Amino acid sequence: MTVNLNKISQTLRGARDRGELALLETEGMAVLEAMGIAVPFHLFVKDTLDVTKADLSLFSGDKIVIKVVSPLIFHKSDVGGIAVVPNQLDAIVLTVGSMERKFRGEALVGFTLNQYVPYDSSLGNELLLGARWTDDYGPVVSFGPGGIYAEFLASHFKTGADVSIHSPGITGLDGLALVLQQPAVTQLITGGLRNQRPRVSLEQLTDVVRKFGELSTTFMPELISECEINPLVITPGGLTALDILIKLGRVPKQKAVDRPIHKIKNLLQPQSAAIIGVSESLNPGHIILNNLIREGFAKEQIAVIKPGVQTIEGCRCYPDVASMSHNVDVFIVSVDASRAPAVITEIIKGEKAESIILIPGGLEEKHGTEAIVSCMHEALNEARRSEWGGPVINGGNCLGITSHPGRYDTMFIPEYKLPLRKGAISPVAILSQSGAFAVAEASKLMDINPKYSITVGNQMDLTLGDYLTYLKDDTEIEIFAVYVEGFRPLDGLRFLQAAAEITASGRTIIFYRAGRTAAGAHAAASHTASIAGDYAVTRQLAECAGVVVAETIADFEDLTRLFTYFRHKEVKGWRLGALSNAGFECVAIADNLGNFRLASFEAATGVRLQRIFKEARIEQVVDLHNPIDLTPMTGDLAYEQAIRALMEDVHVDAGIIGCVPLTSALNTLPSAPGHRDDLLREDSIVMRMARLNEELFKPWLVVIDSGPLYDPMARLLEEHGIPTFRTADRALGLFNVFCRERMRTATRLHAPVALVQ
Repeated sequence: MTVNLNKISQTLRGARDRGELALLETEGMAVLEAMGIAVPFHLFVKDTLDVTKADLSLFSGDKIVIKVVSPLIFHKSDVGGIAVVPNQLDAIVLTVGSMERKFRGEALVGFTLNQYVPYDSSLGNELLLGARWTDDYGPVVSFGPGGIYAEFLASHFKTGADVSIHSPGITGLDGLALVLQQPAVTQLITGGLRNQRPRVSLEQLTDVVRKFGELSTTFMPELISECEINPLVITPGGLTALDILIKLGRVPKQKAVDRPIHKIKNLLQPQSAAIIGVSESLNPGHIILNNLIREGFAKEQIAVIKPGVQTIEGCRCYPDVASMSHNVDVFIVSVDASRAPAVITEIIKGEKAESIILIPGGLEEKHGTEAIVSCMHEALNEARRSEWGGPVINGGNCLGITSHPGRYDTMFIPEYKLPLRKGAISPVAILSQSGAFAVAEASKLMDINPKYSITVGNQMDLTLGDYLTYLKDDTEIEIFAVYVEGFRPLDGLRFLQAAAEITASGRTIIFYRAGRTAAGAHAAASHTASIAGDYAVTRQLAECAGVVVAETIADFEDLTRLFTYFRHKEVKGWRLGALSNAGFECVAIADNLGNFRLASFEAATGVRLQRIFKEARIEQVVDLHNPIDLTPMTGDLAYEQAIRALMEDVHVDAGIIGCVPLTSALNTLPSAPGHRDDLLREDSIVMRMARLNEELFKPWLVVIDSGPLYDPMARLLEEHGIPTFRTADRALGLFNVFCRERMRTATRLHAPVALVQ
């Protein structure tokens, strides 16, 4: 049955026109019937007199349910507004009369007499289906265990198994079925537990949730702010809604902002540029100018707005914006916040730039600055209505952008504080709401040289969703690392729609959401003028879109390394090969497998390893099992040979190589007086591992479980693209995340994309 949207609209508008906050019980039931969701047979009565006129023969069974109807009573069971009584006239009259007296003064409208629906009230037979409006993502729908124990059960299930949360604007019908299988209660009721017979089919469940999603996308937030069926019960005839609460909305649906995001190309790959805010001394504007020149941007294509000077650093200067006779691709504004609005207004009105990078803060993130920026927004809005379309603006309160294709870097960090990255450009884009976060990560991820590093600040114009929507078509970018403090209204939905397309293509998004707590949200809002949403919603919606959600900032960094270093490695299964020279580390590996299982070596590998042990003269102390405990006596050559034998075994899908480097048998320190070690020697364990990494196509990582003396060893391994950790438990935890995602990606690539545009 299709949803009767016209009937629902009439019901909602009628209640709103009366000034109600929520639908009455009878109206809620009417909405459910218009959705094609089963409800008990019911009659409305105004009072005890009406009861005596009711035809009770219409109700089967020996019980009847009486519910109070009032616009002021939302949760009837909490206040005694529901009663189950014998299906007898005197009992019904007595109960209705008692309720009349109890709820006098509560805007009492009347009562409903409802068919008693017998059902098994054991775990799983009472469900909750809810929808609410979120500023980030629009409507979101949640499903999980219901009844009076809903909150208790949800709080005692582990995250992800408690409730499913999805956005109808992201999840298509095929994806919805997958989302609904995540909560533990779904497995319980659809026959997934110890071969129990299904109480309800997944198709029936999906159909009801789909209809609820259609209701929310059609009527939120203008007519509905929140709605909830609790309980939705399982009966022999299928799913039946015993109660529904629909709170009315009065917020006009926001129209999508039509920004000319095609001009992001002018921003990221400009052929001409202008800068304002360059002083004779080495201020941020001057550093940015030097960066452009250093990156190979042609000086004749750079204009500097600086009165009283003809040239600076070989670039032509203009006394003011109006004096520029040409339009540039990107205009970098690095002046005081008090001057910025006037400068931007002049750029826009003069049509001087296709894109603007606004560096300074203080425009929108503080209260009382609205008047300062109003003229700027008016000019931008007017330009957007013109044939030209106006510029796109990045920032403010940002460090701007580093773009290798654009040959520029506006992140005004002195080179001695943040050395230039060397080597090939990595197929990575870093999107960060915080400029400080972006440069902090750049300092930590020196071996990753991203194609783009974009800091968006408080998103006064261009948003994170805009950038991801534009960059999703850049197939050179394989990994997107995204740090978010808050989305602009509905930009979270836009972001995740683009994310779903990216992940469906086999590429990866690593995502960290800050501002998860009330205190964190306040800190984010005070700094970037963004509001952080509910983290549980963000997490589940992101995962539904195929995004890898990092739990901590440290996880964000290490996952970015893992996915970048391992982008060409093949993941075919969960069979793990493990090796270390320390017994405690072998135990730690076995204790922290997660989804991995220790591989059983093929016979040929056993023979090969025994030969290696014999040649290294350790056969008497090393047993042939997984994990392999090489003991501290094993030298560089035998270590390399054992790693190769382990990883070339056909029964091994992935590997973890532990190395406690304090043994004198291994070459693990930089060259220095007092010892013979030299990490850079061709026969050192690090250089041997580096060569192996070029030859082996399975993913394997290294654990250096030692102190800061061995930081150079860890750094050198990572310079050669080998993910390196300092403890086995952390290594395996994130290795699980990587392998799980890569196997899911392989599945997605062979499945149809289920997106709602």
